[in-house]
Amino acid sequence: MKQPQPGEYLPYYQKYIDMQPADVPYAELLNRNTDEVLSLFGQIPEERHNYRYAPGKWTIKDVLMHVIDTERAMSFRALVAARGDSDMQLYTLDEDRYAENVDTTARSMDSLLEEFAAVRKATALLLNNVPEPQTLWSCNVAGNKVTVRALAYIITGHVAHHLNVIRERYL
Repeated sequence: MKQPQPGEYLPYYQKYIDMQPADVPYAELLNRNTDEVLSLFGQIPEERHNYRYAPGKWTIKDVLMHVIDTERAMSFRALVAARGDSDMQLYTLDEDRYAENVDTTARSMDSLLEEFAAVRKATALLLNNVPEPQTLWSCNVAGNKVTVRALAYIITGHVAHHLNVIRERYL
């Protein structure tokens, strides 16, 4: 799958696209991204799992849950686009509402990583099997066109962004 071009996504997502190397095949990029999540979050000591770097900020486990929720939403959007349903009106994700309505305090890091791995496996099976011409198909998110390949790169770029946040602000 080729890297998306401007016009296939809103300019807001450019930061996520830019975090991904253009010379790495997408399947390999997705595998590396997966391994990095499992490795980084798996190495965080248990006493840090509920750590917030500032009042009102998410805990480390909250960040991982946000990554999972966002990937589910983006993957669904990619499914809609890959199946040619450009008429379905999709909406934006209110990340704060999602975070307010999930309690990660009672969950173990292992259970969150297991959930991430399951969601990622489903994402990989979907995206790695979209024929190249269909990666240019798009869905309608709040009145904006987004292609399958843009969503694929947004998924890995979003994760890379949050891995950087964890390294810079939490560890």
